[in-house]
Parts: sequence; structure tokens; C-alpha cells
Amino acid sequence: MSLLDTRFPAVLLRIDRNPFHHGTLGAARSLGRAGVEVHVVADSARSPVHASRYVRQMHPPPPPGASADDIVAVLRDVAERIGRPAVLIALDDASAVAVARARDELAPSYLLPAMPHALPERVADKGELASLCAAADVPHPVTLVPDSPAAVDDAVRRLGLPLVAKWSRPWLLPATGGLRSTSLVHTAQQAQELHRRTAEAGSPLLLQAYLAPGPDRDWFCHGYTDRAGVLRAGGPGRKQASWPRAAGLTAVGRWTANPEVRALAERLTGELGYRGVFDLDFRRCGATGRYHLLDFNPRPGAQFRLFTDSTGLDVVRAQHLDLTGRPLPDPAPVVGRAFVVENYAPLAALRTAPGGRELAWYAHDDREPGRAMWALWCRHVSRRLRERLVPTAAAPGPRFIPRAASPSLTDNEKASS
Repeated sequence: MSLLDTRFPAVLLRIDRNPFHHGTLGAARSLGRAGVEVHVVADSARSPVHASRYVRQMHPPPPPGASADDIVAVLRDVAERIGRPAVLIALDDASAVAVARARDELAPSYLLPAMPHALPERVADKGELASLCAAADVPHPVTLVPDSPAAVDDAVRRLGLPLVAKWSRPWLLPATGGLRSTSLVHTAQQAQELHRRTAEAGSPLLLQAYLAPGPDRDWFCHGYTDRAGVLRAGGPGRKQASWPRAAGLTAVGRWTANPEVRALAERLTGELGYRGVFDLDFRRCGATGRYHLLDFNPRPGAQFRLFTDSTGLDVVRAQHLDLTGRPLPDPAPVVGRAFVVENYAPLAALRTAPGGRELAWYAHDDREPGRAMWALWCRHVSRRLRERLVPTAAAPGPRFIPRAASPSLTDNEKASS
């Protein structure tokens, strides 16, 4: 008998068009293996997710830059096709913000966590997050919001160089134009160039103190906060390898006990009254040893399957259980468990881990997505190599992370590469 109530399907929503988002596949497998009917509202033209045996149906996503009304219309159409209430799980920030705004309109077709409608947008907003951390006494890098060219120069003097530049609401960035959500700035001129593009970006530019990376400094905490405000799934993890190296998304992560990180997560979500799945990214300051919150993602992180405990519970299953009125089992952490994204860390995929190991793409019971990923990945790498061999005359500027790298990067990770 399934732990989950299989009478309720699940709808996975992702507006971002990144075909290498392994978190979508992880959610489909997690719920599908428990017998839940899984519908995916995401790009199916390139994504290997469509090949999974656990996906009942792929549905076309809203177009890039879709309005809130457009997103609601798509979800209503999907609900009509399914014909019964479903648990809705947003898998990127734009989706999470849109779904929270439209919570009343989407009910009763969809089951969603009960929390203030504006809260996902507030925590995903990089400028608002700094204020929320200050109110909850959670360390956060010093962040300034310059409103003029003079204020930009003043911020550079106060923060020092290099510094991190980011847009407050990155989900509003235009798909074209070359603007990236986060960059590492080395000169005042680069900061001024970004500030001049504020109107184009759609949200204010933030300048933030840069915390240098280093061994044992990058941590994350995934969790699910139930209707009573209790953290019921997930845990703290340590990044062992990243892509790009020492800067990017988590290529190898390990479930590692860290009471301080967990306490910070419980403090912040408790102060905010947050309900549902979250993904927090921390960096430990080399000078003070304090853990600073870099990012609050109001949805599952791409590597959420790392935190699958000995009962089979992960944050996605926890949400389905809680919203359908099923009891959640007591936590049973598997400290030492590893998660490997094999296209970014192929050698690590060959190693064992004391607490077990899961691969992002390959699974013995669901092989086709892994095959589809490798075919797509080889084409992607070949195209990037060809692009690098073509000489360009572009002037040097701030160092940006490519948009396709991952929507789940932390801000300092994005800036570091």
C-alpha cells in the first residue's frame, strides 16, 4: 500500500525552459514511484523528462514572459483535463510566485499550502530577503540598493571590490538582451553599466558584499514546513563539488549534520509563517565562521532527492501527504547520503557513498530520461565548443553565469563563476 493518497494526482509546473533541470525529473519519479498520477506542465520539446515512465502526461507550459492571467489559464485548462483536485508543485521561482498570487483562483482545483499570498514573492525578491533576514536575526551579506550613479560609487566604496551585483526580481529579466540574474563585479564602471539598465531589467539593482568561496563553506538546507509550521522533511547538506568548479550549481552534494544551519532555517521559516517546500542556500564566512543566507527559493531545489530518508520521505512527498490529509512519518535522516548530477560530475557517479547515493538522471527503473539527457548534453557541449572557437570582438564586462546553467544556483555561486 502506498504511503501517499493516490486518489490525488500531482501537477508539476515549471516555466523556466532549462532542459537540464533534473529536479523536475526527480519530482516526477518520487511521486510516480509512490503510485501518484503525475502531470508535468513544462517544456517537452527538449526536456528528457518527457521520456520518464512516471509521467502520465506532458502539458505545454505558459510562454516565456507570460502574465499571471496566462499562467492561471494554463493551469485551469490542465485541471479540466485531469478532472479532479490535484496537488500543485511549482518548480521554479516564477511559477512559485505566480501560483501563490493566484491561490484563491486556483482552488479548489489544486491543493496548495496555506500561507500569506505575497510571502513566496517576498522571499524570492533578493532585496526583500535582506530585510527579512535582518528582522529574524539571520546573517545575510551586506546589501545596498543604489538609486543613482552617485549612490553606485558610494556602494562600491563601502562594500569594496569585487562585489556581487544582482537584480531584485530575477524572474522579470527579459529573455533577450544578455542580462543575467547575478554577476561578479570588479570595477565601479561595471557596476555603473549595470545600473543604467535598471529599467530594462524590470527590478532594482542590488550591490552586495562578496563572500569568497572555500572548502566546507557552501551549504544548503531543504525542507517542508507543514500546516502547523513544523519542519517535517529535508535537512542540511554540504556541497562537495559544483559546476562550474568552485562556483556553480551542486554537482555532488552530501547529507551532512549541521545543527546551526538547520536552526537558522527553522528560525527564518518560523518567523515568516512560511508553509510548504523551501530551498535555502548558505555560505560560511571565512573570517567570522557565521553562516550567511544567500538565497531563499520558495520551491524544491533541483537536488531535493538528496534528502530522501529511510522511510522514503522527501520534501515533495511530504507536501503531497500534508495537503491530502495523510500523516507524515517521523523523520529518519540518512546522514552521509550523496546526490550526483552525472553530466556535471561523471567521475563522482562511479563512486559509492556510505549512506547510499542517487544519480540525478540515471535510474535502473527509469532509464530513458538518462539516455535522452546524454544525447542532448552531447549536442549542447558540441555547440558550446563551436561557439568558443569563433572569435569575438566583444568588450570585456562583468562575468556572468550562462542562463542555462541552472535556476537553482545561489547568488554567490552565480557570481563566482
